[in-house]
Amino acid sequence: MSKKMSSVMDIDAIKEYLPHRYPFLLVDRVTSLELNQSIEAIKNITINEPFFEGHFPQLAVMPGVLIVEAMAQAAGILGFKTLGKTPADGSLYLLAGADNVRFKRAVVPGDQLILKVSVMSSRSRLWKFDCRAEVEGQLVASATILCADKDISHDS
Repeated sequence: MSKKMSSVMDIDAIKEYLPHRYPFLLVDRVTSLELNQSIEAIKNITINEPFFEGHFPQLAVMPGVLIVEAMAQAAGILGFKTLGKTPADGSLYLLAGADNVRFKRAVVPGDQLILKVSVMSSRSRLWKFDCRAEVEGQLVASATILCADKDISHDS
């Protein structure tokens, strides 16, 4: 199942595929998406991000765990779009693991974080993604991320 999506996803379309909301929605735009293959998305980093108040007051740096979360959210969009599902259908993508996480440089206000995610494998409801985050073509973080598709339609 490989189909190139010609249109980008704006924030309204993203909110259909991710259950996250402010201040935890970490994908602003999808610039390319190929079903069951890859996605490229953007997170614009501004000084108005709530985490900068405490991380760190003297030197604003985006927490690494939030960079990993942004990559996982992009992976979730790719998985949802590939399967033709949304959270409204009773499905939720949960972060199941992160391996080989590496950080190469700090992400600061004014940066545009480019999230590049490729499907490595999918078995049953478990997906494995190769993820990279870049700023101006320079690698800032990478990880292998596992996501699990959970059916929440029957949970109480």
